[in-house]
Amino acid sequence: MDLQPHIAKFAARMAEVEVELGDPKVFENNRRAQELGREYSRLKNLVQLGEQLGKAKGELEENRALVNGGDEEMAEMAAEEVTSLEKEVSRLEKELQFGLVPPDAADSRNTIVEIRAGAGGDEAALFVGDLYRMYTHYATAQGWSHELMEGTAAELGGYREVIFALNGEGVYKLMKFESGVHRVQRVPATEASGRIHTSTVTVAVLPEAEEVDVEIDPGELEVDVYRSSGPGGQSVNTTDSAVRITHKPTGLVVTCQDEKSQHKNKAKAMKVLRSRLLDQKLAEEQAKYAAQRKSQVGTGERNERIRTYNFPQNRVSDHRIELTLHSLPQFMEGEISEMIHSLVRHDLEEKLAAIEA
Repeated sequence: MDLQPHIAKFAARMAEVEVELGDPKVFENNRRAQELGREYSRLKNLVQLGEQLGKAKGELEENRALVNGGDEEMAEMAAEEVTSLEKEVSRLEKELQFGLVPPDAADSRNTIVEIRAGAGGDEAALFVGDLYRMYTHYATAQGWSHELMEGTAAELGGYREVIFALNGEGVYKLMKFESGVHRVQRVPATEASGRIHTSTVTVAVLPEAEEVDVEIDPGELEVDVYRSSGPGGQSVNTTDSAVRITHKPTGLVVTCQDEKSQHKNKAKAMKVLRSRLLDQKLAEEQAKYAAQRKSQVGTGERNERIRTYNFPQNRVSDHRIELTLHSLPQFMEGEISEMIHSLVRHDLEEKLAAIEA
């Protein structure tokens, strides 16, 4: 692929964006200014990669000429440089090819993560708690903040359901591939015979929506308030602070009882509802593109087993990219970057293949 025309387009568009950012009026619309800022940063990186590629190609040609020269010592040194430069040129070309893939508009958004116990009863609820801890540890390592939105605690520990927000740079871009069914195989603490149990947990990763993204007619909402309760149904509040919101057109139901204030619970519930509606909207748009792809990575399909955590064998396997890591204890402590970045790269490669097809 001849990348030079694309590099020229990147540079031309970067110059256009730079002019737009130089207009003070742009900053009257904060959202537009942020979008332009992110686009400029992306284009600047691509242009710099193009410059590095040009330099590496020039050095490669020079060293190839030395290999074919008469000086044996120089030819030997140049041959080593050729090998190194060929790898560098290949890497830079691949990075620039990835730049041809249009960025996901939601990648820069903050994220709401919902984890729910599936098959496996108490053991599934315990694993919901384990995943919640894993993701919050990863978020801290990334410099993101996290906020518990809603948690339904289980009697023996963990959660039947937990919903939390992640805020920071590139959250959705990295977290979106966690959506799906996660399977755990291990011996529960309550298992006297040492028999391995298999349980499942579902994870949904939603880009956080703003009011301008999704229009919600108040007349289409049914809002109920009630007293919040803890595990086993016991009351944990003496006022009607818990909130349940039903979106009648879609049937989506969101509850929140984490705060003592009814107003705060309603605000959190609306935040989750908007994000679920935006997720539906994005899923419909992605479905058009998904037909061109071999797998459904990142499309939000929740009904497929995407990953297995096998504790007796100390391994975690992602079935979409056939990657297995034998470092499960560290993985559960939030050291999941290798898996996350492998999924991101796999997605880019598939999208690039679709563009080239």
